[in-house]
Amino acid sequence: MDIFSFYMPTRLYFGSGAVKKLGKARLPEGKGLIITGGTSTTRLGYVDRVADALLEAGHETLVYNKVQPNPTIEGVRACAAICREEGVSFVVGLGGGSSIDTAKAVAVMATNDGDWWDYIHGGSGGGKRITKDALPIVAVPTTAGTGTEADPFTVITNGEEKIGGGGEKCFPTISVVDPDFMMTVPPHLTAYQGFDAFFHAAEGYLASCANPISEMFSLRAVELIGKSLPTAVHDGGNADARADVALANTLAGFVETLSSCTGEHAIEHALSAYHPELPHGAGLIMISKAYWSRFFASSGGRLVALAKALGKTDAKTPEDFIDALCALQKQCGVHELRLSGYGVTPEDFGKIADNAIDTMGGLFRVDPHPLSRGDIIEILQESCR
Repeated sequence: MDIFSFYMPTRLYFGSGAVKKLGKARLPEGKGLIITGGTSTTRLGYVDRVADALLEAGHETLVYNKVQPNPTIEGVRACAAICREEGVSFVVGLGGGSSIDTAKAVAVMATNDGDWWDYIHGGSGGGKRITKDALPIVAVPTTAGTGTEADPFTVITNGEEKIGGGGEKCFPTISVVDPDFMMTVPPHLTAYQGFDAFFHAAEGYLASCANPISEMFSLRAVELIGKSLPTAVHDGGNADARADVALANTLAGFVETLSSCTGEHAIEHALSAYHPELPHGAGLIMISKAYWSRFFASSGGRLVALAKALGKTDAKTPEDFIDALCALQKQCGVHELRLSGYGVTPEDFGKIADNAIDTMGGLFRVDPHPLSRGDIIEILQESCR
């Protein structure tokens, strides 16, 4: 067995009403900046609930509510400027992965020299090492998809580059996973986000750097999603299903920390970098059959194990995983999605493949066997039909 490590410094509170734990949170004295997006977190009262809990602990808060669905470097810079000008002591990412990822990057920029992009390894990033501790980060997810509350990574968009970054200094200090905050997510977004969590877990199981602890989390996350995601999609008020999917998402975040995403995520990041209107989870769904079919020979046993975790207990061949995956997509009403429906054309395939290799090429190195540029183009071709 190869050497592996486990490091998870985040204090995690999980369950209905867990947001109240912020009232006794150990955070540095001073004010916090709540980073969120759109209007829903305000309209649904989540901003007030978080602010009230922090006030109970003696912390005043400011609010930045302009995070984009694909968070941008411009938003990171704007928030970092607020932190410096207002003397903010900690940041709170409240919302989906976009808000929490923004908070992580802001926490680094507020204490380190230069720009967030200086610390990106890939594309036009500066490749520098983060030297100073970030501001403490509080993660309060309102969606179950990215697992960013349980990993040290961010994904930020700079022009046509959508690149993951981060490191140990980007682990949240405190994460509050309260399924009550996820009850109103619309069905189609519940499905897209749930499949993002699924692929975090499944890719981490497929990856060549998987280890016994990540594999345990992977299979449990896949089991929970197979069991409860269709119910959460079609009956969003089902508290048990929402809690199962929320837990699966957090476990999949552990998988990202301990193992890695694979080339599937690199391809989708390139897709949504050129087509920001394409939801990340939807893009993963659309390329999944073509991507996973490339690994029948190299990873048949792992695909059978994933099929069994999805509920196909009689699985014997790697093709059974594709059957189980397609069945889950049909149960969730997302089986007819095609890239062509989002404006992706054959003329785009070459630049998308090049972008994936250039910006997040490291993920291809943990695929069970190498995918060439031609393989990536073929995956895109099959996913447009």
